[in-house]
Amino acid sequence: MNRRQFILAGVAVGVAGALSLKPSDNGAPYNEYFNVLNNSLKEGGDFIPSMLVDLDLLDNNIAVLKAQLNPAVDYRIVAKSLPSPSLLGYIMEKANTNKLMVFHQPFLNHIAREYPNVDVLMGKPMPVKAAEIFYQSHDNPDSFKAELQLQWLIDSEARLSQYLALAKALQVRMQVNIEIDVGLHRGGLQEAAELDSLLKLIQENPQYLSFSGFMGYDPHVVKIPSIIMSQEQAYQQSQAIYQGFIERLYLQAPEYKKQKLCFNGAGSPSVALHKEKTVANELSAGSCLVKPTDFDIPTLADYSPAAYIATPVLKKMSGTKLPATEFAQNIFPMWDKNMQQTFFIYGGKWLAHYESPKGLQGNGLFGTSTNQEIVNGSNKVNINVDDHVFFRPSQSEFVFLQFGDLITYRRGQLIDTWEILHS
Repeated sequence: MNRRQFILAGVAVGVAGALSLKPSDNGAPYNEYFNVLNNSLKEGGDFIPSMLVDLDLLDNNIAVLKAQLNPAVDYRIVAKSLPSPSLLGYIMEKANTNKLMVFHQPFLNHIAREYPNVDVLMGKPMPVKAAEIFYQSHDNPDSFKAELQLQWLIDSEARLSQYLALAKALQVRMQVNIEIDVGLHRGGLQEAAELDSLLKLIQENPQYLSFSGFMGYDPHVVKIPSIIMSQEQAYQQSQAIYQGFIERLYLQAPEYKKQKLCFNGAGSPSVALHKEKTVANELSAGSCLVKPTDFDIPTLADYSPAAYIATPVLKKMSGTKLPATEFAQNIFPMWDKNMQQTFFIYGGKWLAHYESPKGLQGNGLFGTSTNQEIVNGSNKVNINVDDHVFFRPSQSEFVFLQFGDLITYRRGQLIDTWEILHS
């Protein structure tokens, strides 16, 4: 090979390499599901960014969850993942449970008013001042009896002492559920022996405190790299820790064996692992019922995404025209066909992923916006102004709170709007 041939060969290899990096055309029109939903929103929607829940898929997910639960184990709904009173009421009825796990004091007061027959376990240790505000704001103590229906989560002897002082000041009796660390290492009692001093304090103050059980949250068991520990090993380890606390409890206070206590466990990522054998007598889950993208994990493979963001297209342009690079507006699409069109949508910058039409993408050169997000797509994306772009949220507990009322639908047809709890 002479020098000229060598250079041409090198150029050819370089061009071939560059072409191999050239993005594929990922665009596609709506599928039938989103086409029907888009048309329904155009006919009856408000043309603002909205959070949608498919009730048919939600029903299916509830059925999947019930099938995964051992019949001897109760189900507690995680309210922060489904922050709508009507949504919670719907799930309570479908799942046949009145048990909620609540994480926010204003939600607690709202739920106590809206559903006075619920059984509530707090999902995190609340500052004692927040607990005080609950009692000060609790306006239906004859309907929702906190001393029987509410379990405060306690993670330390110091916090228990604070709650005892509050109970004395308010002349109320509080149920105490103790948070235990079963391997997540996000707080709670670390060793079973730490339980002794808390039990002593409770037993010395029966007019103000009563012990109601344990809460051991274990989503870490599905996230530990398998090179460190298998999922099954991590689960069995967490169960052994939990069992150790139960054994310590019965050793120190055998009278609790005769009581119905709350041994709460799981969480959406790990709930399926508890089906065959668990030390818990109730399991909590919430996010799996709407399945945001953060929950696309093997243990939740049987669940379907049931929540989407829909927002209208405000503007549509050919090519991709960016500030100070107008000369390249036709070059960008030559390299990446997914930049053949530019759309600006109503709102943006959510914790969410583009879902439909397929092939839409953000533009890193232009940047993001919470007001009018830029979206690029190929010519195969045949949407226009007033059509909707659909996103799938990455989580529900925060993203749901960024919108107005929840829109429910079945088979693409809008059904109702449900209030979201913003505070």
